[in-house]
Amino acid sequence: MGFWELLVIGVIALLVLGPERLPGAIRSTVKTIRSIKQFGSQMQAELSENLRVHELHQKLKDAESKNLLNLTQDEQAALDELRTAAKSVNPPADLAKPETRDTATVKTDPDPKSVENKHEN
Repeated sequence: MGFWELLVIGVIALLVLGPERLPGAIRSTVKTIRSIKQFGSQMQAELSENLRVHELHQKLKDAESKNLLNLTQDEQAALDELRTAAKSVNPPADLAKPETRDTATVKTDPDPKSVENKHEN
């Protein structure tokens, strides 16, 4: 919109709403426009992410159809990205199960009878 178009809209709004309600109407309009823009950018980001996931899924299907042999560079990159994502989701095994005892001080006895004899003493 040009300057003159905005000026005409402003004059009409001033005549219709009056000087008391015009600032509130402007704030409300700006807030609505800002929320619409934010919604649009969120939708664009979500659609881009969904498209990326779909492409990765398709490349993984192609790689599986080749039994993960003789992969193209794109398929190998997709597999590497999926492996990296899987590692970031799953914690390492030593962090997943916290130990209650210090393993360096615990001695194991392979003979179960000797363990029973220790308990009897």
